[in-house]
This record gives sequence, C-alpha cells and structure tokens, in this order.
Amino acid sequence: MMTMTTTRRRTTTITMTMMMMMTTLMMMITTMTTITMLLVIVTIMLLLLLMTMLLLMMRWRAEEQDEDEGDDDDDDDDDDDDDDDDDDDDDDDDDDDDDDDDDDDDDDDDDDDDDDDDDDDNDDDDDNDEMMIMLMMMIMITLITMMLMKITIL
Repeated sequence: MMTMTTTRRRTTTITMTMMMMMTTLMMMITTMTTITMLLVIVTIMLLLLLMTMLLLMMRWRAEEQDEDEGDDDDDDDDDDDDDDDDDDDDDDDDDDDDDDDDDDDDDDDDDDDDDDDDDDDNDDDDDNDEMMIMLMMMIMITLITMMLMKITIL
C-alpha cells in the first residue's frame, strides 16, 4: 500500500509540474522570439518524455514488487510445511500444530480477499498512469503544432 501512495504522490507532483510549465509557456509565448520559443518547446518536449519514462519505470517497479511479494508468500508456505514434517515425532504437538495451521489458512483466505481489493486499486492506478501518458502525448502534439504555426507565421 505504501508503494501505491508513493506512486500517487509522484504522479500528482508530475502533473502539477506539467501544468506549471504549460502555464509559463502560454504566458511567455507572446513575447518570445522564434528561436527562444523553439528552444523552450524542445526543452518541454524532452521533459515530457522524461516524465513519461519515469511513470513507466514506477509502474514497472510496482509490478515487479507485486510479483516478488507473491513469490515470498509461496516460499513461506513451503517452509511451514517442512517444519510440520520435522515435528512428526510428537503426536500431541502435531494436533496442536494442525489446528494452528487451520487458523492460519483462514487468515490467508481473508488476506486473499484483501489482495483482490488491492488489485482493483492497482487497476485504478494503471488507468491513471495511462491517462497521464495520454495527457503528456497530447501536450506534446499541441506543442509541436504551436511550433509549426510559429514557423509558418514567420
């Protein structure tokens, strides 16, 4: 959950930065010469590309961590099974261990339900990331159009 919160904060920061850059560009556009405007547009396009790459990297890391966490859970279950096999000497202890294992299984079922909810949240985050990427691409297309218009005017 901490990863999701961190990703949301970063996405919000990136969005705010983009909006500030666009506002600044719009305010400066009337006073700029062609060369300066081209430099600013190219710089902003490069920044947008970097931000898009950053979003994709964050998404890839989050998916990788989810996969790693799933693998760790499987390994822990295997270790618990091995411990039960070692305690076969005492029959009374085995009965107690089996009861504890049943309780753990119930807890695991509850955790699985929570994981389903987390998956829904992750889907929402993925949709938000895709929307951010689309927004960045649209801004880049707008900047290219503005640049071409400025060139054709002169």
